[in-house]
Amino acid sequence: MTAPPAPPANAAPQWLQVLLSVLGVLGGAGGFATIAAVVVKRRKFRAEAADVLTDTALTLVQPMRVRMAELEAEAQSVREQLRASDERARRLQATVAQLRATLDRWYALIFTPDATLRSIRYAVHADRRRIRPSSEGPARADW
Repeated sequence: MTAPPAPPANAAPQWLQVLLSVLGVLGGAGGFATIAAVVVKRRKFRAEAADVLTDTALTLVQPMRVRMAELEAEAQSVREQLRASDERARRLQATVAQLRATLDRWYALIFTPDATLRSIRYAVHADRRRIRPSSEGPARADW
């Protein structure tokens, strides 16, 4: 048995031979230029697509931002109206409680055994002066 012949000293590795064959098939430098152009155009196309998507998203989002600002302003207005209504309701409830207490006093005064028309009128007149809002003007003197 003889040993296989030794490769010549100036022989290139197998992968280098394949690479050179591919380069020859692609047309040498023209093939590289074509590949490089495709890679660059692909990146440029991706960048343009990203720009288009960004512009479209901004176009869609802007009206939503405007509407959101309008809704926030409207919600703030409604909250202020609600606070004012709550305050008015509290004042009205206090007024109703005060008037109910006055009516209870008058009822008790009327049904006391020693009640006189003069004492009832005096008590009612005093209560009216005490609870009358200042916008009603002077109390009636004919009570």
